[in-house]
Amino acid sequence: MHSRTIRRWSQVHTWTSLICTLFLLMLALTGLPLIFHHELEHLLGEAPELREMAPDTPHLGLQQLVEAAERHRPGEVVQYFGYEKDEPNGVVAITAATAGTEPNSSHTFMLDARTGEALAMPAANGGILMFILRLHVDMFAGLPGKLLLAFMGLLFAVAIVSGVVLYSPFMRRLKFAEVRQQRSNRARWLDLHNLIGIVTLTWALVVGVTGVVSACADLLISAWRQDALTALVEPYRNAPPLTERAPVDNVLNIASAALPGMQADFIAFPGTRFSSEHHYTVFMVGSSHLTAHLWTPVLIDARTLEVTAIAQRPWYMDALAMSQPLHFGDYGGRPMQVLWAVLDVLTIIVLGSGLYLWWVRQRRGDKQRSGQEAKA
Repeated sequence: MHSRTIRRWSQVHTWTSLICTLFLLMLALTGLPLIFHHELEHLLGEAPELREMAPDTPHLGLQQLVEAAERHRPGEVVQYFGYEKDEPNGVVAITAATAGTEPNSSHTFMLDARTGEALAMPAANGGILMFILRLHVDMFAGLPGKLLLAFMGLLFAVAIVSGVVLYSPFMRRLKFAEVRQQRSNRARWLDLHNLIGIVTLTWALVVGVTGVVSACADLLISAWRQDALTALVEPYRNAPPLTERAPVDNVLNIASAALPGMQADFIAFPGTRFSSEHHYTVFMVGSSHLTAHLWTPVLIDARTLEVTAIAQRPWYMDALAMSQPLHFGDYGGRPMQVLWAVLDVLTIIVLGSGLYLWWVRQRRGDKQRSGQEAKA
């Protein structure tokens, strides 16, 4: 590769890395505990614990659970009911002042599906894990914070690509994985920086790209509402406002009959951003590791309980649904969590060593300029 070309790629790598490194260090440090968020919720006492009851204790009807949720949060309405595979007797309820209230102003808790008892979920409402998650997702700045982090993710991808371009001519002089122990500290850290960087290359790209997609979630959901959802609810465009709706009891059975073999992930109530003003929307998922994260929405008329549409997933919603669990290593159980954690720590070393190498290079340049000035 021509020396001028190498210098250009070196400048691209240096400046894209410098601009995004502090943000990426924050993301890597906050992302580490989030990989084990389920385990940490239990360790910190932030996970709800349901009472022991007979295994055959029947569940309340969904409408009874809606009423229980609204009694627990007087003056609020239910936005969503969610289901967790590891807690079959619990229903996650999200309530807010209005159906359209933005997510950060809602309140999340668990309902015992057998009794309607409400259990606190500190991790979802301001506990230490929620603080870490908000810092990781948007730095407490909402959509502008998410878009800034998405831009940093794009710079990170450019830094990775430029690093690979520079790695090829550099390694012609060394054996693979060679660290020059007899050389200076800077040379040893340069070798380690390059080695760890190339080893974690694929993972870093995957996490960087999925992070960019996840950071754009608000924009993707808005596009879905304006595109796919608007088309599905077109017959209701001139319908009068919904003043009375049917009990929610049977919507899960209705959705299961519409999509046999699939199961409900969550229910979006009328007026929320995942539904329309006139529908219950049940988001169904498959049973495999992959399809368990791919939503198929079933729109059910909130007055007549008729299925009015089964939505086709646009590609960008599939990308969003797959990116979020992949970003945190949620696909492969404990082994994948441990692998993600190890690679996260290695990435922190790459970022820190990159800053060190830049700082040493700057000091060397300052010394050379001072020596030239003294001679002059």
